[in-house]
Amino acid sequence: MRYTARTVYTLAGEPIENGYVDVAPDGTILAVGYADGPVEEGAICPGFVNAHCHVELSYMKGLFRKGTGMAGFIDQINELRDTSSMEEKIDALKDAMDSMWASGVQAMADISNCADSFEVKASHPMYTRSFLEVFGAVPEECDSVMEYVTSLQEKAASYGLDAAPTPHSCYTMSPKLVTASSAAGLKSGFLSFHSEESDEEEEMMRFGRGPMWDNRVRNGIPTPPVTGTSSLEYFLERVTAAVPAPVPGNVLLVHECCLTPEGAARAREVLQHPYIAVCPLSNLFIHCVLPPIPVMRESGIPICIGTDSLSSNDQLSMIDEIMCLRRAFDVPMQELLTWACLNGARFLGLQDRIGTLEPGKKPGVVRILNNKSTRLC
Repeated sequence: MRYTARTVYTLAGEPIENGYVDVAPDGTILAVGYADGPVEEGAICPGFVNAHCHVELSYMKGLFRKGTGMAGFIDQINELRDTSSMEEKIDALKDAMDSMWASGVQAMADISNCADSFEVKASHPMYTRSFLEVFGAVPEECDSVMEYVTSLQEKAASYGLDAAPTPHSCYTMSPKLVTASSAAGLKSGFLSFHSEESDEEEEMMRFGRGPMWDNRVRNGIPTPPVTGTSSLEYFLERVTAAVPAPVPGNVLLVHECCLTPEGAARAREVLQHPYIAVCPLSNLFIHCVLPPIPVMRESGIPICIGTDSLSSNDQLSMIDEIMCLRRAFDVPMQELLTWACLNGARFLGLQDRIGTLEPGKKPGVVRILNNKSTRLC
């Protein structure tokens, strides 16, 4: 099958104007080049990689108030987490994955707190790596939490899924658990960590105050250590307590809305292969802020794009995330698509299979037209 477009973003080189992509019936790219005749409108690119999603929370779509800040968002999560039946949860996450697939998502780095999504993921054409996220602010519960997540990993493996433990964030875990879960996750070669998502988080970690601190005290939840430094610095300290720097493996720092040049430099020093996942529409939904894209670009850390969940987003649309970034920042479309496709593939270790339109790969082919994306194959 031949697909043509005004612009073909192979992401293996410069965009091809008035180009074509030839694809075998099994999805293998056969050739790309310049078309001799008329071409279809719009652009063509490889399939997207959703670098951060919580697909198991899809049943929460439309339930959350916007602009509450992180403390208010956490309150809503706790109120609404168990308000739907298992059937409703499974139907919602299947619909979400089908919708992402139709819009061109080829692979996903997904957060799982339970086994709800495993059966759907195992039978779905989209590749997923499941990051089995753990929580536990009470130090004495570290061993039991790790026992649970190990059993969850074994269950994921029984479905044939790639999955491993990962820490959630600096404020939902004891220092001991951050280190233990990081060590367990790094055995797989991958970690994903919510980092510097909001000013509230930074105020809590640096000074022991603010809405998130007050929220935890009010609800009788142990507070994190007051470090006087950023939550990113705290995470890097806890990781290196498990594995000496430079820490091997692909480590995804999710959100980083408060990233500074100094923090980025420290991450590059400590981590062999750091990545950043930005979820701009989720950041706007919760905090009414956007990530510091200029700082991220200047740092040289590869940027990926995610959608986060339907508890903090109106839809799981990679093209909407891309267009949000394009409106807010002066970043070329070629670079944005590199973030959305190739960098995500590299983070997942799939760059030999997906991420670019090159002969021999099966990356999926997506048409972008009128700020919408549609899977072609």
